Amino acid sequence: MTNHATTPGRLLVGCAGWSLPKADAASFPVEGSHLERYAAVFPMVEINSSFYRPHRPATYAKWAACTPSDFRFAVKVPRAITHDARMEGVEQQLVQFAAEAGELGEKLGCLLVQLPPKFGFVDETARIFFRQLHGIFGCTVAFEARHPSWFSEAATELLVDSRVTRVIADPAAGQPGPHVPTSTESVYVRLHGTPRIYYSRYPPEYIESVRRELGRQTAAGRTCWCVFDNTAAFEAVPNALQLLHGPDGQQPEETAILSPPW
Repeated sequence: MTNHATTPGRLLVGCAGWSLPKADAASFPVEGSHLERYAAVFPMVEINSSFYRPHRPATYAKWAACTPSDFRFAVKVPRAITHDARMEGVEQQLVQFAAEAGELGEKLGCLLVQLPPKFGFVDETARIFFRQLHGIFGCTVAFEARHPSWFSEAATELLVDSRVTRVIADPAAGQPGPHVPTSTESVYVRLHGTPRIYYSRYPPEYIESVRRELGRQTAAGRTCWCVFDNTAAFEAVPNALQLLHGPDGQQPEETAILSPPW
């Protein structure tokens, strides 16, 4: 299944899920389902529920049908594959997952692979797994590991060779030093909330530093995904709106440069 997911240099801002807090309702259309209203404003969404349970192909098809043609989904790979099987012997599971999520068609822009904190670096297993992902899906693969060994030189070399984008996470679990990118084509940022993970709202100055750095990345031709996962207290949507529109309601300056916050 081949996927031509995004236009190079595009900024894709969204949230983990499409819940719309009442406090931010005025920023979205009144009519439509939550996803339809969400997709009228944001260009992407990250589906995390796929990590916990499978969705029927018809469900993915419905989601694709009710979103704009240039809308993109990032879908989290099931925990049965990443956590339970630890990426080994999972080709049939990946085929089944593709039969489900593949109903998104070209709107499936990225697969998110997240590993548990205790899962250390494995070379050959990961190479085979990433090769299978590319062969079956053909879209961008983003990788969020949380064990320090996945940030080693050997792991970085593997991710580069495997055409996998290392996630920029905040907080950066397991990361011993500055972020080392593994792709020249894409950037994938997951902002979980700081200081209280999943709950805290990011202050305006932090959002602006992210906005300007991603502007620099898109100006360099990279597709930039930025997902707000601080959803527990409904802070993701207001943060994402600020990043999308800027502090004065304007679209971000793609050439603005500021040191990144990660």
